[in-house]
Amino acid sequence: MATSDKDSMSNLRSENSKTDKRKQSLYFPESMLQEIKEEAARLDRSLSWVVQRAWKISRLEIKKLPSVNEVGDDDDDEP
Repeated sequence: MATSDKDSMSNLRSENSKTDKRKQSLYFPESMLQEIKEEAARLDRSLSWVVQRAWKISRLEIKKLPSVNEVGDDDDDEP
């Protein structure tokens, strides 16, 4: 197989992984799920679409959060 053929196959695989539609269960608190449902209805979009957009919008902020292995005094979850 020529190098360009290998590159084409590699690109095809990476494109397919971007559109992978495997089923995944996610669990949300009831109040949060209700809010997501209301926004989905308002936007005339699916729950999945709303959650995917929320992730795309917030992922850079989420990456800034410390991991559980990092010790810090500024824990936002504690009062």
